[in-house]
Amino acid sequence: MVSPQSIHIFCHVIDNLGDVGVCWRLSRQFAHEHGLDVTLWVDDLFSLKRLCKTLDLSKDRQGVDGVTVRRWPQDGAVFSPDEVGDVVIEAFACHLPDSYVAAMAQRATHNAAHLVTTGKPKPAWINLEYLSAEAWVEDCHALPSPHTSLPLTKYFFFPGFTEKTGGLILERDLFARRDAFQADAQAKTHFFSELGVQVSSDACVASLFCYSFAPVEDLFKAMQVDAQAIVCLVPQGVASDAVSAFLQQPAIAGAKATSDALTVQVIPFVDQHKYDQLLWGCDINFVRGEDSFVRAQWAGKPFLWQIYQQEENVHAGKLDAFLGHYVDGMPTGSALAMTRFHLAWNGIRDAGALHDQWQALRAALPVLTQHGHDWAQRLSQHGDLASSLLQFIAKIS
Repeated sequence: MVSPQSIHIFCHVIDNLGDVGVCWRLSRQFAHEHGLDVTLWVDDLFSLKRLCKTLDLSKDRQGVDGVTVRRWPQDGAVFSPDEVGDVVIEAFACHLPDSYVAAMAQRATHNAAHLVTTGKPKPAWINLEYLSAEAWVEDCHALPSPHTSLPLTKYFFFPGFTEKTGGLILERDLFARRDAFQADAQAKTHFFSELGVQVSSDACVASLFCYSFAPVEDLFKAMQVDAQAIVCLVPQGVASDAVSAFLQQPAIAGAKATSDALTVQVIPFVDQHKYDQLLWGCDINFVRGEDSFVRAQWAGKPFLWQIYQQEENVHAGKLDAFLGHYVDGMPTGSALAMTRFHLAWNGIRDAGALHDQWQALRAALPVLTQHGHDWAQRLSQHGDLASSLLQFIAKIS
């Protein structure tokens, strides 16, 4: 058996930041922690640049943070077997270029002779699926799918929340960095100061990252009549219409306004490292999609997830499945508050007025804070996605 030395990850951007965010984190972890030669192919470099400020949009190929970033191959591009990665990850069922698959097949066909001369293994083909807590995921995890006409087999690999899935992206030192940050009041103050934010010690601090159709206006109304001062930090470009309406000015970084108990402030859109710190530093986090959803869980703080909407309300079942895992073992009142607010926030079924659900959620915040920390610890015991992928590849190689 020959250990893989190179990994190619293909990302077709659909959710703007969620899918490319997952791919970017995974790419860097493969490079930094496992010493692999990683190439990330992306069809929308602009979305990646929002997470990686040093990316040069004019370049089709560049090295960034230990990863080779390449623009998605143009139609008609031709690949040789030597250009194929030892591991090829097709993220979220994106369709690989036909010429790349053909090169994979050529390398597989001539693998014996190729291995003798180059030491490169037959390419391992992985379809990295979307994250879901639904029960059927465990049955489909790691299933093979032989190509109909080529000597290739694709394997479906599911991230997840149980030991029967591939786990979640989790860097080796993430908890140590999180705990050090949260224990250092000066570091937290300095971080917020860099964002242009000053927060009093008696205020509840929230971060808001959501889709444009989220009921932000209703959320702000509920926060305005809260018994405690609330500072809501919103990255520039998020829910711009609703935020601008509250501010009564354009929602650009630095803009802020206060109405009753609520202060809303727009902050710069930060990279992934600083976004982690934002989650660590806030008392409650509103997140969306997949990448920020997972990072909010590792933050160990209460969070509210706006799930990506799908046709025929498929996302409702996915949200129910996750909440079933997450609130298990939580006191009944707190579990009910968490569940009902999620349903109201996502517009799923009749969960009652958002104002009422916010009040119930706020009352449960101490319990939810302890639960969030305990949940992150339990979840980490299932292993991390990058290591699980490499262990699986070793089995099939």
